[in-house]
Amino acid sequence: MSKKNLYFSLASVLILFFLAANLSYPKYFNQGVDFINSKFQIQDSKLRIPHFPEIPFKLGLDLQGGSHLLYEADLSQIDPKEQDSAMDGLRDVIERRVNLFGVAEPVVQIQEVGGRLGLIVELAGIKNVGEAIEMIGETPYLEFKEQRSEGETQKILDKQKEVEGKTSEEFQQISDWQLAFEDPYFKATSLTGKYLEKAELNFDPTTNEPLVSLSFDDEGSKIFEELTSRNIGKPLPVYVDQFLISAPVVQGTISGGRAQITGNFTINTAKELARNLNAGALPVPINLISQQTVGPILGKISLERSLRAGIFGFSAVILFMILFYRLPGVLASISLLIYLTFILAIFKLIPVTLTLAGIAGLILSIGMAVDANILIFSRMREELKEGKGFLISVEEGFRRAWSSIRDGNFTTLIVALILFGFGTSFVKGFALVLSLGVIVSMLSAIFITKNLLKLFVNTRFEKISWLWK
Repeated sequence: MSKKNLYFSLASVLILFFLAANLSYPKYFNQGVDFINSKFQIQDSKLRIPHFPEIPFKLGLDLQGGSHLLYEADLSQIDPKEQDSAMDGLRDVIERRVNLFGVAEPVVQIQEVGGRLGLIVELAGIKNVGEAIEMIGETPYLEFKEQRSEGETQKILDKQKEVEGKTSEEFQQISDWQLAFEDPYFKATSLTGKYLEKAELNFDPTTNEPLVSLSFDDEGSKIFEELTSRNIGKPLPVYVDQFLISAPVVQGTISGGRAQITGNFTINTAKELARNLNAGALPVPINLISQQTVGPILGKISLERSLRAGIFGFSAVILFMILFYRLPGVLASISLLIYLTFILAIFKLIPVTLTLAGIAGLILSIGMAVDANILIFSRMREELKEGKGFLISVEEGFRRAWSSIRDGNFTTLIVALILFGFGTSFVKGFALVLSLGVIVSMLSAIFITKNLLKLFVNTRFEKISWLWK
């Protein structure tokens, strides 16, 4: 590589480092921008120097506080063959609920509790735990809606315009103001999940396309027949927990209590629809049997201790590298600092939810990055001791160390992928952070450290043997 290309590569790395550093911690850059904009009194928004976005790190339950809830499901009234499907549907519904409740990165998992199936619900950063518990404990609700008449729709739309821009006190003085908060296009019917006996995956006998079959009880059959007779040619939306999952168009009056929902389904989407319908129809009571609350103060203490441990560990590694490898150790420390900045920026961009286990994975990946540098420098020393030139020693050191670096990191990635595929939430976080760290560390060791070493080719530092040996 020519000096020109070398300088260009390192300049690109420095630019990326600057961007990543300010994305990871934009406070000082933004303060400097504010000072410059105010100093030169730049008022035009097009000329003002922009801020770096202040994207917060996503922290897990153990770092920002929250609640760990353990529920036991009562499946005594459900056929054993249907229990797994019912639990999957229940998990999906509860996951949607806590997402709508504004919980960041909720974790909802099925787990065996005392020989019975249950649910683990982790709510990071939740403030009103009582309300969340009340909301989670409700039975999933299935309902069918029908299209409103044009007159009803127009009346609601007019009412929405009438209350637009008014305060709550003002619009409460308007007659029938409640209409403004109703769905102008669809209204609820008396057909709900309590009349549904079963929903299951089937296939069209002619086209072999997947579809969902519905079976209602006697009372539900009568309601459904009446509902379809007055909505021929119109959509009949199906909701679970007020979440639209299908809107089939009625082709004709349906009697006998059986119906089909068709559409552009894959087998998996049809299975999911049937599962959600069953979750709304079959009562699966769940009882809260355990609640562990991590307060924000305890989470803050855990975060501070983790960061302190990481800083001490990082500093010890840098000190060791400089004392033992001298100038290459200094270059490796610079490379590690750039690596750490890159990986923190990636955590914000993806984004990655950081837990204590994830921070442990990050610290371990720093160790992997150091290990790669040690292999390279040890090989390089051997080449220099044999009397080879500096550039040849650098190239040979990287070439001979690469197979060990590749195999070590590749096996770590395999283990991390297995942990991510079969582990629980915290284990998955550890595996994800470790995988990202290993990949970025290989790039930093092979590319950044190598180019930094090449800066000293044909310089007077190259001749100072104690710096390299």
